[in-house]
Amino acid sequence: MKARLIYVVGASGSGKDSLMAHARARLANETQVVFAHRYITRAADAGGENHVALMAEEFESRRQAGLLAMHWESHGHAYGIGIEVNQWLAKGVTVVLNGSRDYLKVAAQRYPELLPVWIAVSPDVLRKRLEARGRESAQEIEARLARLPAIQSSAHTGEVIRNEGELRVAGDALVDLIRRYSRIDSAVVPCV
Repeated sequence: MKARLIYVVGASGSGKDSLMAHARARLANETQVVFAHRYITRAADAGGENHVALMAEEFESRRQAGLLAMHWESHGHAYGIGIEVNQWLAKGVTVVLNGSRDYLKVAAQRYPELLPVWIAVSPDVLRKRLEARGRESAQEIEARLARLPAIQSSAHTGEVIRNEGELRVAGDALVDLIRRYSRIDSAVVPCV
């Protein structure tokens, strides 16, 4: 089986970071699955994502040196995925990464084995999560909620996991999906 790039996307606040942390912990002993860290031009302690923090100049140097397999900008920050993912894929390892919706088309062209996994959430749940994390103003939250229908209607390819209840339920659905596409021996549970 060809190596698979599992590209997790969803609205900010949908729980991507939490679900990926759950899956990473559950699959830590699996030799055929790797979770890629993003390189981001924001502080290491900002947000819930386990990422590699870079200064803007450092990020640009890596980009110019060809050390990023993928890169994009969003909300005032630069994001990148290192070229190490190409080595992992070449070895037959499934790579899971937190991607960008806006970059998905480019990523899918570069990686035909890419599987989009959309994390879906209702507007009410998204509002509560955005308010609870306290990073956005009320106006920014409203702008994010206004974009939600367009984000969720673009989930026409790949898989969808609903993340509105207990983290464990959607997290286990992500684990099962990764195992299914990686052919890791386990009982497959349908996505929530």
